Amino acid sequence: MKKIGILYGQENTFPPALVERINSMNIDGVTAEAVQLGAVRQSTPSGYAVIIDRISHEIPFYRAYLKTAALYGTYVINNPFWWSADDKFFNNCLAEKVGVAVPRTVLLPSKAHPPRTSDQSMRNLEFPLKWDEIFGHIGFPAFLKPYDGGGWRDVSKVHSAEDFFRQYDSTGTLVMMLQENIDFTEYYRCYGIGRREVKLMRYDPGAPFHERYVKGNPEPSSPELAERLRGDVLKLCNVLGYDLNTVEFAVRDGIPYAIDFMNPAPDCDHFSIGQENFDWVLDAVARFAIEKAQSHQRPVYPTPFESYLHPYGSVGAAASAAVDSVVDAAKKVRAGAKGKGVTGAADAMADAVQPMFDAVSDAVSDVVDDVVAEVKKRRAPVRKPKGA
Repeated sequence: MKKIGILYGQENTFPPALVERINSMNIDGVTAEAVQLGAVRQSTPSGYAVIIDRISHEIPFYRAYLKTAALYGTYVINNPFWWSADDKFFNNCLAEKVGVAVPRTVLLPSKAHPPRTSDQSMRNLEFPLKWDEIFGHIGFPAFLKPYDGGGWRDVSKVHSAEDFFRQYDSTGTLVMMLQENIDFTEYYRCYGIGRREVKLMRYDPGAPFHERYVKGNPEPSSPELAERLRGDVLKLCNVLGYDLNTVEFAVRDGIPYAIDFMNPAPDCDHFSIGQENFDWVLDAVARFAIEKAQSHQRPVYPTPFESYLHPYGSVGAAASAAVDSVVDAAKKVRAGAKGKGVTGAADAMADAVQPMFDAVSDAVSDVVDDVVAEVKKRRAPVRKPKGA
């Protein structure tokens, strides 16, 4: 029997309804239940094929348990390793890399020294910061918000330098961001499930909490905008590796700006999102969890954005690895291999060269020249051994 576990806290509608929905589907060999935990023994599998995590961002004990569960084969929604390291500022930078519009944002050091540090610990930090440059870049009004966290906690809208410093002085040891205000004509909160399904929901962030999801859920103002919203949700969820997320967009001049997209335990409460949205997310999460429970593959938690850390992007990373293989094979030839050794080394070089050419052929035109230059720079001269 494949078990799906739901790990949750104060939620009263979504988790029980999800357990009921999965069990009511009568999938042979699959059942769902609320996770029950005591002390966790080392090197002990969890017993769950899938765990849907709704609370470990608040409970470190649960996060440690989930990482261990994943180690022994449980598929955890969402990836507990990445969620432990995620932050909004990195996500903004990554969003720009994948072509999603985001507001101008500046990362700021904490106002107060972190625990067990002093002014000597901050000697690499310039003081004072160039506030005029920062304010000129971002403009007013602006939003001051923590670089991680969620639920609109510790977020404030500031209208002047004086207003900013008044709010900033109260943030203590929180690391903050100052972010451009987007005067929007439309605003959306969008579910992304399984990195393939998207639900667009019209949202009013200025309304009372229980009225923020607009009744009737009006369609986006144009088919082009709807298509871009869906595409941007998928881009962000795929590059961040989130199977369950919400992405918020403020639309200005027809361009959707991603405002908030680090919500791996997003609001799924019936009373806030409404019946239609509630039914949709129940069905989508249930189907995805069952699919993962039935899979015979062990969970793999790659770093989806790893290729963007290479100076030439994913193409450059592949080509660079291929070049390394070519150089290694060339060194074998230069070392004096004879007879079959030379043939083997030549075959190795050919095998190594092929993926490089495949990578280059898939590259966009503005990257090709850089990749070719890198190949030429690093290619080692090959000399035939005497007598070969």
